[in-house]
Amino acid sequence: MSDATMTKLAHAVREAAHPLTGAVSDYDPLMDLIGNARFVLIGEASHGTHEFYFQRAEITKRLIREKGFTAVAVEADWPDAYRVNRYVRGINDDATSVEALSGFERFPTWMWRNTDVVNFIDWLREYNDRLPQNSPKTGFYGLDLYSLHLSIQEVLSYLHKIDPEAAERARSHYSCFEHFGEDTQSYGYATSLGLSESCEEEVVKELIDLQRHAAEYAQRNGRVAEDEYFYAEQNAWLVKNAEEYYRSMFGSRISSWNLRDRHMTETLDRLVAHLDRDGGHTKVVVWEHNSHIGDARATNIGAAGELNVGQLVREWYGHDSVLIGLTTYTGTVTAASKWGGPAERKQVRPALLGSYEALFHATSLPRFLLTLRHNSKIATDLREPRLERAIGVIYLPQSERASHYFYAQLVNQFDAVIHFDETRAVEPLESTPLWETGEFPETYPFAL
Repeated sequence: MSDATMTKLAHAVREAAHPLTGAVSDYDPLMDLIGNARFVLIGEASHGTHEFYFQRAEITKRLIREKGFTAVAVEADWPDAYRVNRYVRGINDDATSVEALSGFERFPTWMWRNTDVVNFIDWLREYNDRLPQNSPKTGFYGLDLYSLHLSIQEVLSYLHKIDPEAAERARSHYSCFEHFGEDTQSYGYATSLGLSESCEEEVVKELIDLQRHAAEYAQRNGRVAEDEYFYAEQNAWLVKNAEEYYRSMFGSRISSWNLRDRHMTETLDRLVAHLDRDGGHTKVVVWEHNSHIGDARATNIGAAGELNVGQLVREWYGHDSVLIGLTTYTGTVTAASKWGGPAERKQVRPALLGSYEALFHATSLPRFLLTLRHNSKIATDLREPRLERAIGVIYLPQSERASHYFYAQLVNQFDAVIHFDETRAVEPLESTPLWETGEFPETYPFAL
């Protein structure tokens, strides 16, 4: 892209952008865009950036207070998040938000065990506690499917209390996994090579058995019983889908990705149906990475056959959904150097030339909101695909282009984008020496 073209595009974006100044009214244009939509999906360009977590929480607070949203659904495991759900609704024994978040033990713990999430959970608990009696409280739910072993334990625990005979049947069904313990990847590897029988038939049997007794279990103790049955059934669904996911991991990457995102979208759909059971009109905020939130059909990855939550929600709910992406140009990020590694505070390299992030940096606006839906002028200016950065739980600056960029058409990917030019790392609850020390800039010690 020539300098003249970059300057022209940067000017167009600057003219269309709504600067964020820290004022209470900053997100008024976004609230107008959302209108009466039931699904607001808010992304993030990394899993370790303070501004993404903080601003996403601020937008969510407004949606809860002003537009009646009563569910926050996140890229987290169902049982871990449901413990937080019980806490924010005041129905478990956890004394603090930090204690309620202690179930998040799987790597990367900082993704949900960080100070920004604690602050939001504290706010949500206080908000719910102040509501009039019998008013619907806002819940906190997980959509992901990695908790196969824990979800098995939760199904067994539920049945042990309510139907011991059914618990024994479930234990028999799930005994198929016992040889592998909690090592779900070994299970997937062995079954993909034909070294072990799959548990597919057994997990389907258990789900059907649980559903066969749904009416009986859910009516034993009113609303609480309905919620607890729904929690158990979702765990059984998770075991069924996770079993398939772990078998698919050693085949096509796209196949396993699609299984995961379809599971998350179906979980969202079932959650809404459950919360709507009394004739309500449930509204949900979804927090996930941009790669899950932005419509995959607008990316080169989607062209290769990958789908995602944003695409499916648009297909299923149309304009009742709003997709919001969050981006950054440079700063620091909490991430690991390898899977299972410790949290590090890493330097985020300035975005590559030709990327959306570099274009946004050229506007000289430190932070801004850019609405894309119904904005024909900016849609024309930004019609060409450009690079977009995605940092997950691992950040490898040495392979930046290959590891962290893909091509996207932003105007079709999101309904709005929020850009923060310089950001800082989210603060984990459990710090590490690598996080405390941080990573030296590449120009150290010369500060060039």
